[in-house]
Amino acid sequence: MGKEREIERKTGEGRMEGTQGRERDRKTEGEREGESKRGRDRLMERKKSREREGDRWQKRDKEKSKRQRHRERDPEKARGRHRRQPVGIAGATDREHGVALRIPIRAPLLLMGMLTTGLAQLQIPASASRGFWALPENTTVMEGAAAELRCGVSAPGSTVQWAKDGLLLGPDPRIPGFPRYHLAGNPSRGEFHLHIEACDLSDDAEYECQVGRSETGPELVSPRVILSILVPPKMLQLTPEAGSTVTWVAGEEYVVSCVSGDAKPAPDITFLQSGQIISDITTNVNEGSQEKLFITEATARVTPQSLDNGQLLVCEGSSPALDIPIKVSITMNVLFPPGPPVIEWPGLEEGHVRAGQSLELLCMARGGNPPATLQWLKNGQPMSTAWGTEHTQAVARSMLVMVIRPEDHGVRLSCEAHNSVSKEIQERGITLQVTFPPSAITILGSASQTENKNVTLSCITKSSRPRVLLRWWLGWRQLLPTEETVMDGLHGGHISMSNLTFLVRREDNGLTLTCEAFSEAFTKETFKKSLTLNVKYPAQKLWIEGPPEGQPLRAGTRVKLVCLAIGGNPDPSLTWYKDSRTVTEPRLPQEPRRVQLGNLEKSGSTFSRELVLVTGPSDNQAKFTCKAGQLSASTQLVVQFPPTNLTILANASALRPGDALNLTCLSISSNPPVNLSWDKEGEKLEGVISPPRSAPFKGSAAARSILLRMSSGDHGHRVTCRAHSIQLRETVSAFYRLNVLYPPEFLGEQVFVVTAVEQGQALLPVLVSANPAPEAFNWTFRGYRLSPAGGPRHRILSGGALQLWNVTRADDGFYQLHCQNSEGTAEALVRLDVHYAPTIRVLQDPTEVNIGGSADIVCTADANPILPGMFNWERLGEEEEDQSLDDMEKISKGSTGRLRIHNAKLAQAGAYQCIVDNGVAPPARGLVRLVVRFSPQVEHPTPLTKVAAAGDSTSSATLHCRARGVPNIVFTWTKNGVPLDLQDPRYTEHTYHQGGIHSSLLTIANVSAAQDYALFTCTATNPLGSDHTNIQLVSISRPDPPSGLKVVSLTPYSVGLEWKPGFDGGLPQRFQIRYEALETPGFLYMDVLPPQATTFTLTGLQPSTRYKIWLLASNALGDSGLADKGSQISITTPGLDQPSGEPDYQLPTEQPADSSELPLMPVLFAVGGLLLLSNASCVGGFLWQRRLRRLAEGISEKTEAESEEGPIRNEYEESQWTTDLDKQSSTVSTTDVEPYYHSMKDFSPQLLPTLEEVSYPRGLTGLEEENMAFPGHLYDEVEGLYAPSGTWAPLYDKVQMDPCDLHWSEDKYEDPRGIYDQDITFQWYLSFQPGLHL
Repeated sequence: MGKEREIERKTGEGRMEGTQGRERDRKTEGEREGESKRGRDRLMERKKSREREGDRWQKRDKEKSKRQRHRERDPEKARGRHRRQPVGIAGATDREHGVALRIPIRAPLLLMGMLTTGLAQLQIPASASRGFWALPENTTVMEGAAAELRCGVSAPGSTVQWAKDGLLLGPDPRIPGFPRYHLAGNPSRGEFHLHIEACDLSDDAEYECQVGRSETGPELVSPRVILSILVPPKMLQLTPEAGSTVTWVAGEEYVVSCVSGDAKPAPDITFLQSGQIISDITTNVNEGSQEKLFITEATARVTPQSLDNGQLLVCEGSSPALDIPIKVSITMNVLFPPGPPVIEWPGLEEGHVRAGQSLELLCMARGGNPPATLQWLKNGQPMSTAWGTEHTQAVARSMLVMVIRPEDHGVRLSCEAHNSVSKEIQERGITLQVTFPPSAITILGSASQTENKNVTLSCITKSSRPRVLLRWWLGWRQLLPTEETVMDGLHGGHISMSNLTFLVRREDNGLTLTCEAFSEAFTKETFKKSLTLNVKYPAQKLWIEGPPEGQPLRAGTRVKLVCLAIGGNPDPSLTWYKDSRTVTEPRLPQEPRRVQLGNLEKSGSTFSRELVLVTGPSDNQAKFTCKAGQLSASTQLVVQFPPTNLTILANASALRPGDALNLTCLSISSNPPVNLSWDKEGEKLEGVISPPRSAPFKGSAAARSILLRMSSGDHGHRVTCRAHSIQLRETVSAFYRLNVLYPPEFLGEQVFVVTAVEQGQALLPVLVSANPAPEAFNWTFRGYRLSPAGGPRHRILSGGALQLWNVTRADDGFYQLHCQNSEGTAEALVRLDVHYAPTIRVLQDPTEVNIGGSADIVCTADANPILPGMFNWERLGEEEEDQSLDDMEKISKGSTGRLRIHNAKLAQAGAYQCIVDNGVAPPARGLVRLVVRFSPQVEHPTPLTKVAAAGDSTSSATLHCRARGVPNIVFTWTKNGVPLDLQDPRYTEHTYHQGGIHSSLLTIANVSAAQDYALFTCTATNPLGSDHTNIQLVSISRPDPPSGLKVVSLTPYSVGLEWKPGFDGGLPQRFQIRYEALETPGFLYMDVLPPQATTFTLTGLQPSTRYKIWLLASNALGDSGLADKGSQISITTPGLDQPSGEPDYQLPTEQPADSSELPLMPVLFAVGGLLLLSNASCVGGFLWQRRLRRLAEGISEKTEAESEEGPIRNEYEESQWTTDLDKQSSTVSTTDVEPYYHSMKDFSPQLLPTLEEVSYPRGLTGLEEENMAFPGHLYDEVEGLYAPSGTWAPLYDKVQMDPCDLHWSEDKYEDPRGIYDQDITFQWYLSFQPGLHL
């Protein structure tokens, strides 16, 4: 162990010295010496740490040896522990090396020793000498690598095994319990090398090779060797966190720690700052998370500098177990202050500027982290400027832009630079020297003087730097100043002043007097101040131009007066006067501008001023004067004007009917005098003239009076006074409006009847006259007063009108209006007539009448208004002819309308609609049914006259009887004239009523040929009469021939046929067409598909050919034969040049001309067909005889099988049918539930011309009934009875069925002869399914 530690130490020191040597190469000579000294100190410290670690290992070894010797001194305990150890293995003495070792064996290992007993022993020749020829050595391997400890022995017949820390591994080469261990080498040559795969820390131990005692010698034990496992550190933990960026301040000290992961041996840790090794570190080695593992913790003190900014601080861990050191790092963000600022001056002379100049100064500061913050100051006060940084060059820039002013002279501009880590602010400053001219020049004194007098003026400048000189100019003539003075000014400048006195003359008037300032510093600029010299002298002449004096002017005439003067300075101020008062324009803008005073106008030496006025009464005989200094001129105007004010005076203000009113009209002033007159609403009145009196404006006054008697009709009328001037041809008017107080009076236009529509609005207007206006409008209805504030459905408008909404018929009636004012009251009645849509109140439904009788359909309605022609009638039907009412009489009287039917017929039965329309929507409609009662009429269709059933007492049969009649019909049945006893369980009757259609189905169970093959009579009876029909119950037989064969279409190559099927004999029947061309021998056959079809198109014909066609019906018992003439027809196909169309039913009487010779191909086909038919007839005859025998046998067998279960099944079917029908709806139309009869034909498959037997089951499943309707009332669904024309026919056409829709049972009666045993009850069920196809 000590040797291994020394090797590790030397290896680590060598790596460290190599690293330090590389670092020293990158430093200066002085740094290298210091670094070398620090490296030697660090190596000494690590050497001492290694020695302390070695001492701990030696101490552990001594403790282990001591415990071993203690066990050897206590043989009893040793024997107790080793009592199961195999002989020859407990101990051994190495005489060759003189070493005696004892291996302690613990109790848990005794079992392994016992297991190894009896294993194969190593066979070594007895003659060989015992001993080790290869001993194990101390070995160091990396974790995960393979290790091998060598052991070569010469010990024939002995057992060899290894011990790990005293634990015997056993002599088995596979070493059980240690899957990574095995013995390697050739045992026959004495090779027992211990090989360990994928070493880990658990393999770090002491090992020895042991040879057991044998006959040739004692046991042998090799020296102990150590297998040392090197574990590299997996990680380094750096504080601050690795990979992060730390912010430090340059010059300050910081502590960084780096801790390694578990390793063996303890790794060395080195710190590098910006690539340079840090010598100031402290290292501690601690125990790891497991035994034998160590953790190294190193701490470094770092003082960053500005050059370290952005560089890495690296922690590097090295170990003998590592090929390449592991590293972690952090990025240093070092904060340091910027450099001093620098100001770039734009020019040669720093600080010298001129006022008005735009100065731009750039301040820069280099370096710094963060970059510098720049701030401009003016005399120590911050200025608002912007600054920016260039991070790539670490430069901060700030541009100062300012316009120089005179007050900036002597100002100090400075730029400061600092950042967050600056200890002091760095500054650079400049003092400004500003040159500026005088900002203004002022001339003191007046430039206005009377001619031939002196003028004294002073010229003063504002402060300037440097000073300026002054000089005077009059026009282009320079004047010499009388005195000049210089004083100190603002901002370090100077003020210049110059005084001037000189004599003015009239010719100097208007010349420019200038004071000029100049200096060598401002050679490109001139500063001046000028005045205009004003020499005063008086005017010479004054006069007025205008209309001649004494000329009459009409009021409103525009008159212009012009005042003129010659000469004078200043310009003469011409002033106008009216009767010694100054003339001025109106000051307020809303006053009419009757006077317009012009400005003083100058033309050469002549001055003028206009006075424009619109003449008025006040201008009559007025004197207008113009003055200019001591001069004046005057003129006088004569103005004619109408009355200035026309006033009407009354002796009373409150008037009532019958009062007397005295009115006086006064004309205050006019020139010339006027005539006065009176009128009232165009009616002239005579008045009394008053004596004249004095008037203003030197005019004339007039007065005239009238006396009036008042009435209510005079209220609001105007009494007008008119003043007329003959000379002026002008009239002035004034009126007096009469205010007569009187109680309310309704006007002639008042409406007393108002019409409204129900649910609409109504307005009851009020047209009333009163003075004063009515104080209140009160409405009452049926004794109740309507609230003036309004209600849910009414409102009283401001004019008194009553507004109603959502009007109902209950609002119809008289409304009383009460109007009142301070003079009295008035009342009126207004009627509201509410129109509403009609409503049918009485409608007799249904209305019954016997056939041939008379009846009225009465319709009574409630409506307003009731109009003579508001009743109308409609008949409901699908066809137009069904809706005609020509044979009926319409009667209308008041609120009742009648539709009168004379000689009632069945065609008139049905639904009628009463329509009432009085013009108010919507019209009322009422539905009424007319029921025409008639006696029963039993239907006698041919297919129902026969019913076939097997008479073997196993089958059932259903007889169907249907009749029409109203009211409901009662059915009775007889057999051969004898009434049937329906109490007999063999007979079951079901009766159905659908409107006027009534049906009775008689089901006979277990039909017996002896008892039931008879004539059954069905009788239908109601209160109006009766009718009957006969139905013959017969045995199953061949079908009857079809009838009515006819052609429905004909073409050159095909013919369309139609027929009526005959009685099918009780079995499913099919049809076959036999036809022949009369010119060609032989018959052709064509089966009709589907089998139950009654129309068919025969194709494959030839043009212009005569054919004879037969139709045959067949069932399982045979065919109908060809004797019946109704089942054969002859046709002739048209030629290709003939149009196809409806067939010609006249048979041809002679052969066509082109058919004299038989074509060859049809003859050959006919001959071949005959041969085939002859052969088929022979085979068919044989098969037919065989089939008949089997049918007979099947009938006998089924009779025996169903004799017991048949009645029970019929009873169940009857119960089920009755229950299902009771649940049906009563709204199904007649055509949906007509109970047709269907024979047994639909329950047999097709008879194929083959030898195979086909199964025909007797039961059917999966069928559902359609809705059936049963009458609950005598006349329920009467409208269904009288459906539109065309719905009755064909009532008895058979419904086509498709055998493919059936669900045949597969578990009963496989014998095909079961076709005779179909359940008749199921036929009766299907007879009510008109839409079902089997």
